[in-house]
Amino acid sequence: MFSGIVEGTGRVVRIEREGDNINFRIACDFCDELKIDQSVSHNGVCLTVVKLHGDGTYTVTAVQETLDRSNLGFLAEGDEVNLERSMMMNGRLDGHIVQGHVDQRAVCTRVTELDGSWNFKFEYELDPAMARKGYVTVEKGSVAVNGVSLTVCNSGTNSFEVAIIPYTYEHTNFHAIKEGTAVNIEFDIIGKYLAKMMEFNR
Repeated sequence: MFSGIVEGTGRVVRIEREGDNINFRIACDFCDELKIDQSVSHNGVCLTVVKLHGDGTYTVTAVQETLDRSNLGFLAEGDEVNLERSMMMNGRLDGHIVQGHVDQRAVCTRVTELDGSWNFKFEYELDPAMARKGYVTVEKGSVAVNGVSLTVCNSGTNSFEVAIIPYTYEHTNFHAIKEGTAVNIEFDIIGKYLAKMMEFNR
């Protein structure tokens, strides 16, 4: 489980396909603190550390289901990914409850630079059946975009906007997002639970 507070970015240094899976070798500043079997969020996707290389890099594996739902399959060597280690239960929940289970991709349709911040608009494919199960955004609710915990504004039927402050813009891969960029989104788990419980009250 994660909080959506990105620790930093890593760099993809090698991509190797193995059957339907892809192995990503990642370089990051806290690699020496990682352990085999540890969970790390990569652009919001929870992946398991399977190998430590001793040179500041480690390897994780993404299966086909993960590649189909996320933007990991679009990564190239040299790309930045947002990283977050799993949440410690004795710490503060500064973001919101993020499982690291990406629901689907969204596409950036507009970036507006404001006076000291940026506004990003994203659109996603709406599945009415999934929407009834809580796979939607709500005004002033929470959403994880590439693993970043954000507050929704201008929530539409299949779109939403987020405001990005300079710190987030500089310390995550939001500075690389432009119109047409595919991002990972995870809808709020609390909304999914509420929608599920409502099924039994109809």
